[in-house]
Amino acid sequence: MTGTVIWHMTMSLDGFIGDRADGVDWMTLGDGGPSELGAEVIRTTGAFLCGGKRVEAVGENRPYGGAWTGPILIYTHKDPATNPLPEFTYVSGDIRDVVANGLDAAAGKNLVVTGGAVPRLSLEAGLVDEIVLHIVPVLLGEGVRFYDSPGVSPTRLKVLVAEGLNYRFEIVK
Repeated sequence: MTGTVIWHMTMSLDGFIGDRADGVDWMTLGDGGPSELGAEVIRTTGAFLCGGKRVEAVGENRPYGGAWTGPILIYTHKDPATNPLPEFTYVSGDIRDVVANGLDAAAGKNLVVTGGAVPRLSLEAGLVDEIVLHIVPVLLGEGVRFYDSPGVSPTRLKVLVAEGLNYRFEIVK
């Protein structure tokens, strides 16, 4: 069984995934616990792929507050041999190969892509199957945008789940 590539992200109501300093402390202003949809993503995830900047923002914390364990791949343009956090696997190269390796690491479960550049590159390469989005009712005013890719064609989405401020979209290909 091949897993699904899911772009999983928490976003402010005004469209930011990080504050002006790329911090994510504001995410705790949400309702305080994982939604049913969030719990499903945690349960069905086999591997996690993000960029090095996201790891620096959250430090050595495990995804989902430690509720999930598994392989974490960090996409970087730096030499993967300079791996600053040994518990993670640093990868580089073409995003298609990196996502394929992530799916292999997921061992039939889903691969979650998150952060800024990794999901954008994966989406633009046609590799993302779904987007799961949690909206925190806070307005940041500025920061790191959820998606910012001027000049690309619009991506059509189909709503699969709408649960309060939690959404699951399918990419229409």
